[in-house]
Amino acid sequence: MALLEVRRLQTQFTTRAGIAKAVDGATFSIDAGETLALVGESGCGKSVTAFSMLRLVADPPGRIIGGEILFDGRDLLQLSDAEMRGVRGDRIAMIFQEPMTSLNPVHTVGAQIAEAFRLSKGLTGAEADKATLDVLERVRIPDARSRLGYYPHQLSGGMRQRILIAIAFACEPKLVIADEPTTALDVTVQKQILRLIRELQAAQGTALLFVTHDLGVVAKLCEHVVVMHGGRVLESAPAESLFAHPAHEYTRALLAATPRFDRPGDALRPVPPELAARLEAEVRRLDGDALEAVA
Repeated sequence: MALLEVRRLQTQFTTRAGIAKAVDGATFSIDAGETLALVGESGCGKSVTAFSMLRLVADPPGRIIGGEILFDGRDLLQLSDAEMRGVRGDRIAMIFQEPMTSLNPVHTVGAQIAEAFRLSKGLTGAEADKATLDVLERVRIPDARSRLGYYPHQLSGGMRQRILIAIAFACEPKLVIADEPTTALDVTVQKQILRLIRELQAAQGTALLFVTHDLGVVAKLCEHVVVMHGGRVLESAPAESLFAHPAHEYTRALLAATPRFDRPGDALRPVPPELAARLEAEVRRLDGDALEAVA
């Protein structure tokens, strides 16, 4: 049995222009210890899918209207709010985008990590302090003991991202969702962060859902790839197979739009507008068919 199965997930947002279908029937699964990439252009529904899995979509304006999210055999959409709080952090954790804004500016980083241990493991006082120091050392924060009292603004972007990784892996969850964890970091720091995530994942046997638009990172890090566009899954395949023989024309267009450092003279090829238009028309046709079936 897969560790996580997302089945026909539907998440919508109410806007002034009408209903926006951010996730529209997404289906995929993750095995224990596996690294799966969720890729696509900005706005394709990747992050909303990740937030939906932890039921963090703000209602209103967002709402999960259908589907199943089975984790260890339990449908997360059927859990009470109290039960869901027991899942977050302890069983499923998330590394959020934007390390510059994801930490609470009025609490020290030590207090924010210790909170994870208090809420998920019931540790208090000296036990929580020791566990916090241990996890800071695990993510290679220099002079970890003194950094416990630092506030986020006193740390660089790379250091803040290490704090977010420490919080995510602190309670040894079965699944970590990494929502574009290298956003706004320079290339050298990105490499360090990705290496750190891989090492922690291997040490703890954690499954990883990696949300990104960077196909270069996917090729190095991930075992399986799910390609999204317009809230729908267009292709799902092992990474090696997808890069060697992409089945969907949109996947081929994404790969063609990726800069190739082994071919420095090549011009960038954006996703053709006519392809995007065909995909949008297909979505409208499928929606129309579904409405007729209901009628």
